Amino acid sequence: MSRVTVFTLGGTISARGGDASRMTGAEVLAGLGAPDVEVELRDVRRLPSSSLSFEDLVALAHEVREAVAGGSGVVVVQGTDTLEETAFLLDLLCVTSEPIVVTGAMRRPDLPGADGPANLAAALAVAADPGCRDLGVLVVLADEIHAARLARKTHTTSVATFGSPGAGPLGMVVEGEPRILLRPTGTSAIHPLRLDPAVRVALITLTVGDRGELLEAVDSRFDGLVVAAFGAGHVPTWLVEPLAELADRIPVVLASRTGAGATLSRTYRGPGSEYDLLHRGLVPAGPLDPAKARLLLHALLSSGAKGPAGYDRPGITAAFAHVNGTGLA
Repeated sequence: MSRVTVFTLGGTISARGGDASRMTGAEVLAGLGAPDVEVELRDVRRLPSSSLSFEDLVALAHEVREAVAGGSGVVVVQGTDTLEETAFLLDLLCVTSEPIVVTGAMRRPDLPGADGPANLAAALAVAADPGCRDLGVLVVLADEIHAARLARKTHTTSVATFGSPGAGPLGMVVEGEPRILLRPTGTSAIHPLRLDPAVRVALITLTVGDRGELLEAVDSRFDGLVVAAFGAGHVPTWLVEPLAELADRIPVVLASRTGAGATLSRTYRGPGSEYDLLHRGLVPAGPLDPAKARLLLHALLSSGAKGPAGYDRPGITAAFAHVNGTGLA
């Protein structure tokens, strides 16, 4: 019998009604009956995922690394609000062949059609299946298997909220058995990264008429910046010089606010275009959405220019290219 370590953090899947009370991890698992795998439970937090901190996730990653080092698959159960960020961060911090799966629920256990038990059962099946090794961290909900770097919550209430824009799921769980249809070309991190909660990375989403006031607050307070720009990586002409000046002092990553598709590099070449910004020192996020780009930059800065991976500015650019499948870190 395969062994799976289940880490419970709270979230809708464990909610007792609409207030702040949460079921224990044992109570959440009890809804499954007797699973077909050997389960070791670690009830580590009972929080809505919007309240998880970097300190919580660093501690989680440490425990996950210990579990997979012992040959166990892993399931992390949490709220869906920040599920995609937890999954991607684990993808960066936990380099392993063992399946690591993150799941949750969109409907509370007391509501009709509660999806928690089905999602948890599917996640356990994936985490226990040798055929799901070497896929990186996975997100499993609604019987779909998604790669952490691609998965996004796309709807506020739908039980099929998670998708992988531009790619689709890696596979499905059918009659309790995982069926992998596609395999990623590589993992998110060649080198194990770390996350220092003291590092500060800002994320600014541009909107029409933005005059750059928020940029003025970044320079002295943050170690890096992600700009969620218009379209394929465009900003107003009057923000070009402030961004270029910031990029001379801290890493600035250029992402798209659209939610799907990659930033471009040379299609548009006028002032404020992607070509203009990249030639002024900004780092392309490629297809990474802004929230994930922020986590990758945070992890790279935490690893430090003095670390074994040598993540200086060229190293940061190369690491983003690796994650995006366009180069090697």
